[in-house]
Amino acid sequence: MKIIVTDLTRFNNQDVCIAGICPDTGACIRPLPYLSKARCLELNILPGAILAGQFTPRRCSPPHGEDHSYKNLVFCGPCSSAAFRNILAESATESVEDGFSVRIPQGQKYIPTETPPNISIITLRIDPQGLQIVKDCYNDTKLRVHIMENSGRELRYISITDLGFYECAMSHVAERGALDRLNDFLHSQEEVFVRVGLSREHESQGRKGFWIQANGIYTFPDCPKDIRSYH
Repeated sequence: MKIIVTDLTRFNNQDVCIAGICPDTGACIRPLPYLSKARCLELNILPGAILAGQFTPRRCSPPHGEDHSYKNLVFCGPCSSAAFRNILAESATESVEDGFSVRIPQGQKYIPTETPPNISIITLRIDPQGLQIVKDCYNDTKLRVHIMENSGRELRYISITDLGFYECAMSHVAERGALDRLNDFLHSQEEVFVRVGLSREHESQGRKGFWIQANGIYTFPDCPKDIRSYH
């Protein structure tokens, strides 16, 4: 089976979680165990990379039904920008609630453990003006994202786990006006797709569940080259 990589998710250690969509079936596959960042760099795995391998579904509880064991993982080269845009567009939804098929109260950034959806990654299509990169309100050394759905519903201060996007943004954040320039670029684009993921079960301040995160932030027709590279 071949997949096109749509998610390259950072961890605090040097592991990277990748996920991709099979262009033949539309199935989302998350290869496990995680790859190291060094291994991803060695294989040149970036969003849009085509990977081939033997993928076997793992027995797991919802919502992480995308988990698959893998063998003989091979990098087959990058797909075209048009093919990458199409794989995102074909999987896209207009709202997080529709994508996960669950109700999420306004302002809530997690799905409770008791009501997990069947999937843990969706593609959200939004107006470019609905994306805003901001500093964390409690720690200005971290970045978050505000996401406004086309309905007007807003998800605020969402964690950015997109490896390339986050590392690129953080490398420039100390520069005067850097966030303004980044947001101006995002707003200048014709299309924005956000790969919205759910974390593994986690408890924070008495709230236990699967936390919403931005696994991938993709703009079309343009994308700065240094966003899709290793830093």
